[in-house]
Amino acid sequence: MNVHEDLKWIQDQLNDITDPDLIAIFKSLLKYKNKKAEGLTLAEYNRELDEAENEIESGNYYTQEEAQKIASQWGRK
Repeated sequence: MNVHEDLKWIQDQLNDITDPDLIAIFKSLLKYKNKKAEGLTLAEYNRELDEAENEIESGNYYTQEEAQKIASQWGRK
């Protein structure tokens, strides 16, 4: 596949997603991509670390096994 075909495939797959957890993951990835392009200040970096630690402490995370199980379902209908 070329880049345009890959993007079309990704867009088609995204249109079928209804899982709110998966949507949150993609949203987070895209926000990260945008911030990475802009660069983070030290304060922003530290804030992101604090937010991540708070999420972990509140139990809002997936184990590696859970993430692999979720990922194994991607693209299946």
